Amino acid sequence: MDAQDIRRAFLDLLAADGHAIVARAPIVLRDDPTTLFTGSGMQPLLPYLLGADHPDGARLADVQPCLRAQDMDEVGDNRHTTFFEMLGNWSLGDYEKAEQIPRLFRFLVDTVGLDPNRIYVSCFIGDPEHGIPRDEESAAIWERLFTERGVSADRIDLDTEEYGNEHGSQGARIAFYGHKNWWSRFGGPDEMPAGDPGGPDSEVFYYFPQVEHDPAFGRYPHQNSDGGQYLEIGNSVFMTYRKTEDGGFAELPRHNVDFGGGLERIAAASIDSPDVYRISLVWPIVQALEEVSGKSYDDYTESMRVVADHLRGAAFLAADGVKPGNSKQGYVMRRLVRRALRFGLDLELTAGVAADLVPVVGRLYADVYPEVAAQEAAIVAVLQKEEKQFARTLRKGLSLLRRLNRQGETVTGAHLFELHDTFGMPLELSLEEAARKEYPLADDWRASFDTLMQAQQTRSRAAV
Repeated sequence: MDAQDIRRAFLDLLAADGHAIVARAPIVLRDDPTTLFTGSGMQPLLPYLLGADHPDGARLADVQPCLRAQDMDEVGDNRHTTFFEMLGNWSLGDYEKAEQIPRLFRFLVDTVGLDPNRIYVSCFIGDPEHGIPRDEESAAIWERLFTERGVSADRIDLDTEEYGNEHGSQGARIAFYGHKNWWSRFGGPDEMPAGDPGGPDSEVFYYFPQVEHDPAFGRYPHQNSDGGQYLEIGNSVFMTYRKTEDGGFAELPRHNVDFGGGLERIAAASIDSPDVYRISLVWPIVQALEEVSGKSYDDYTESMRVVADHLRGAAFLAADGVKPGNSKQGYVMRRLVRRALRFGLDLELTAGVAADLVPVVGRLYADVYPEVAAQEAAIVAVLQKEEKQFARTLRKGLSLLRRLNRQGETVTGAHLFELHDTFGMPLELSLEEAARKEYPLADDWRASFDTLMQAQQTRSRAAV
């Protein structure tokens, strides 16, 4: 199945099971000042998960476009995207694990066609300190479902990601983790304020045996490793508890289920590709980049991934009324566009790439998000304006390098960071210019640049 078919099949299945299909929320929530973007499918429904009655009933489903700016620096690998779609279904006090887990398993195996032998899961190991039990119920359901398909379902306790990195899952189908399998708005049970809800979750992963484990992420692979073999494709949250004033936990009078599944990742699993950029919703953008640049994806993989993802996300932001700026959503959009153009330099694309890609994005989503295609000209105009402004900042950055050289100054890490942060000058371009003109670099330029860059990224993530 391609991504479009998976999206349609998910909504059809949930509608047949009595779920009301709710409309997607904007990527920028107008009435929620606590967040810059809709970063998950549950975010627009949080008031109902916290106890309010939804006008469409207790069973809901949707497909929500999301944007996670905090993942921007990770884009370039085979799995991270800033823009993605989240398949979601919710029970507001209706059904629980016994209905959610089997339906999800049947959807992945019988509808999408995933190999059950390559599906792995994780469950909550429990928190005795707070009186929260081990999630044996979810594990038992998963064990039964796998056994019915003739799939072994061994269990292993890993608790922490660090322990998993050292010991691996050793082929176990069901891995128990601690806070990695606990959901709340604020982190683990200790971080939750009194009155806030939370609960265990059960994540689903797809295994790619053709991928070699990256030892940079630990000695051995396991479900929650970023080593490349396991790709998380979905997560069912069972919102069961409320933190009490004394630091303990009490059961909520109404248990909720919140499922989120990454459409791009499920689609990648369905075509047995660990590379989410090869799915039907992204590959046409990559092919357009190959055509306009005259370069191949295999030779310029990272750059094409960044350009394709960032301009897809920027197009949706523009469709929702966001414009590049120096604060809040506008700042993130500016970073998206400039990072896309920076990597576009590797493809020798210095201008006009938005006009080439936005029509492709519009066609890919015309059936479900027609607002992108309907605003194509306006979106292109917004992005082209930023392209031109970025070209001017590049000229200013080059002028700064020339001035430093005239004054006989060594180019330091602080200068390179100023070029990057203030003028939008890519580090690679600054270094290339310095080498070509034989501008001297300080011996410690890399260390000072990295220190300033890490501080900037920390501030950016905190702002997001």
